[in-house]
Amino acid sequence: MTYKINPMPAPIATEKLDRLAKLETATIGHFYHFGFADPGISPVLRGKTVAATVATLAIPGLDSTLLHHCLSQVGPGYFLAVDRLGDRKYACWGGGVTRMAAMMKLDGGCVDGPHTDTLEIEEQEFPMWSRGASPVTTRLYNSGGGFNVPVSIGGAAVLPGYAVLADDCGVLFIAPEDLDEVLALGEEKTAKGAVNEQKVTEGTHLGALSGATAMVAAKLEG
Repeated sequence: MTYKINPMPAPIATEKLDRLAKLETATIGHFYHFGFADPGISPVLRGKTVAATVATLAIPGLDSTLLHHCLSQVGPGYFLAVDRLGDRKYACWGGGVTRMAAMMKLDGGCVDGPHTDTLEIEEQEFPMWSRGASPVTTRLYNSGGGFNVPVSIGGAAVLPGYAVLADDCGVLFIAPEDLDEVLALGEEKTAKGAVNEQKVTEGTHLGALSGATAMVAAKLEG
């Protein structure tokens, strides 16, 4: 096996990422149907939101050689998405990797597999998403892998240069050609949601507001 190492993707405009960071994955999930990672990939730390440009990594099984090497290539404004090529046992991301990622000022990362050293990740307050903790770790076997190549993260097809929004509800990858529309619809839905939340707070019943009560009544009458 050999290594395939591509350049870092061009960063997405800061203005767009700032807008994306103000949205929620669950809001976008009302109308967008692509790019959502499996819910099994969840936050290690609660209360963290990251909107950034995606760099990708694919590494096999027990080997984290390329991860160690490529951490020197990442930096602010980027989010590293790691495809474990189906492995669910060996943790490639732990305290040492987190320390290096934080030193490089990486915005955050996710692993389609387990992490380790949960307390160290918490201590460093690094935004991280994974499939949970594992005590079994990878080694440096020098077996190959790919950096900034097409990957699959929780069933979502991801290319380097995609936008990512990761929060308490999960991880969403957005193709650049979809981003403007997703931002516009997400902002519209967020504004409408704020109005509806206020109405419920003031006493309007949810079924009446959503139309569900009228639908049930129509069925019963029929």
